[in-house]
Amino acid sequence: MHRAKQNGLRYSISTTAKQLGSNSVRGITLPTIMKPKDIIAGKTSLTSLWIFGYGSLVWKPDFKYKSSQVGYIHGYKRRFWHGDNFHRGNDDLPGRVVTLIEDDDATTWGVAFEVTGSQVEESLKYLNVREAVCGGYITKLVDFIPEDDQSNQTQQALLYIATPDNPLFLGPASPEVIGHQIATRQGKTGHNLEYLLRLAEFMRRSCPHVDDPHLFSIEAAALALVPYLLGAQ
Repeated sequence: MHRAKQNGLRYSISTTAKQLGSNSVRGITLPTIMKPKDIIAGKTSLTSLWIFGYGSLVWKPDFKYKSSQVGYIHGYKRRFWHGDNFHRGNDDLPGRVVTLIEDDDATTWGVAFEVTGSQVEESLKYLNVREAVCGGYITKLVDFIPEDDQSNQTQQALLYIATPDNPLFLGPASPEVIGHQIATRQGKTGHNLEYLLRLAEFMRRSCPHVDDPHLFSIEAAALALVPYLLGAQ
């Protein structure tokens, strides 16, 4: 169904003790290596979990959750460097979607969703298909900092990330090249341009104080092409 799946998709939650800092989420002990299928099968008991979204999840989570908070994580920068041949593109013309690149000086803003009780199993099962099987992402645990928390208390959260060894990883390109790709791609979920514009809209509405030159320069490049693309139809 998906090229990444054919190449032995890795969708386990691979975390080391160093990455975790501690092996607990909201006081619940976690094994060092945790897999979504183990949670679904009842091998790992979680009554509460936070899931951090920085791409389409910020406007389209499509799973039930107890609460959500805008905030950020340290140590990662958001980049349109991952290819998408399912949701926003196809095998011949893959779209461009965001992933996270490690950078000690960077922060990435998004939304963290708290799932509790049966929502934990339901959300992980859904996201495993949406983000891992159909998107080629793996999972990590990170420290999330809510925007409205003046104490800067961190909350461990799960996120989905595409790494450079993924066969769909496209890597860096100029805003003009990425903008052109986004403006001309479409997949089963919709047009790649919608993905870009909704993410930019979220940042302006929910994080107006945050400058994101990578995102906004690509948005400008893609929008500049729209009149030409419409005229060619």
